[in-house]
Amino acid sequence: MINLDETDKKILTILQQNSKANIKEIGLKISLTQTPTYERIKRLEKLGIIQKYIAVLNKEKIGYTVEVFCQVTLLVHSKELITKFEKAVNAMEEVIECFHVAGNYDYLLKVIVKNMNSYQYFLKNKLSVLDSVGNVQSTFVMSSTKDNSIFNLT
Repeated sequence: MINLDETDKKILTILQQNSKANIKEIGLKISLTQTPTYERIKRLEKLGIIQKYIAVLNKEKIGYTVEVFCQVTLLVHSKELITKFEKAVNAMEEVIECFHVAGNYDYLLKVIVKNMNSYQYFLKNKLSVLDSVGNVQSTFVMSSTKDNSIFNLT
């Protein structure tokens, strides 16, 4: 774990809330000039604390109305099949997150598609045809009561 001082935490909080905030804006909010603010951000990037900058899209407004969590159980737990499964899933544009988990199933996939027909096609022609897949349970999201990717650093 990397120790962060209060200024680093303030910078990270600002960038989590608005990744488009510029150096001048951030500096004003943390009471530093532009050069030390810039250097701190670059250090946080170099340390891998800041991994990337993204825009969060409104799924519905761009036509993606079906969100599904797929619990996937593998047939066999060989290194070769696990590697093939992960490589295949990483190439599927419908899968936006994939977690290798412990418990009643092996993987939890977060899938977002335009409609039920798109999900049926994905399940039938992409996911279930993988050699390593033994079982898939689908849980459909009805609504989201919390959708936040901001870490509280205090």
